[in-house]
Amino acid sequence: MRNTSLFRSGLTVAAASALPLFAAAVPATAQSGISVSTTGSTVSVTTSACTRSNGSWGTASLLNSRQSNFSQGRRVSLTGTEALQSAAWSDVSSGTHTVIVICSDGTRAGTQAVIVSPTARPTISATTTASPTPSRGVMGGVGGSSRDYGTLTMVGGGVLVGAGIAGTAWYLRRRSSRPRHL
Repeated sequence: MRNTSLFRSGLTVAAASALPLFAAAVPATAQSGISVSTTGSTVSVTTSACTRSNGSWGTASLLNSRQSNFSQGRRVSLTGTEALQSAAWSDVSSGTHTVIVICSDGTRAGTQAVIVSPTARPTISATTTASPTPSRGVMGGVGGSSRDYGTLTMVGGGVLVGAGIAGTAWYLRRRSSRPRHL
């Protein structure tokens, strides 16, 4: 009888630990489906969210800080393949910009802000022998993640976490019920 009670409590702990992950899994699909990068004054965007419709993948728009909607920005058609679509803008002024990608079927693939740093002009010095320091510091953000994991992956992770918690609870409870020998 004791073992079934322990098993039930382990399942309860697993279910309780997985519940917040089910709630957290829903917004994961609403995250940005685009990846934006900068190189000097060039901004580029990639996505795999769009499908080809009427010969077009969709359109990307680059907005500066004074612009507020898609049609005001610098628009570029997406090019690419089924696996990956992309667009790029050159001679982008420094500052914070917003990239918006709308697929040809009208769905929004994503929106992401990007900071374009002023390009540093190299200086030549005959007395300097050390390597030059980077012109920019560390850029915070996505942390290298360019993939949006779906609900199934989140649920799988939640089940593993719940199983770990249930196993730990079972072990500690079993350990505490053993008689102690001196």
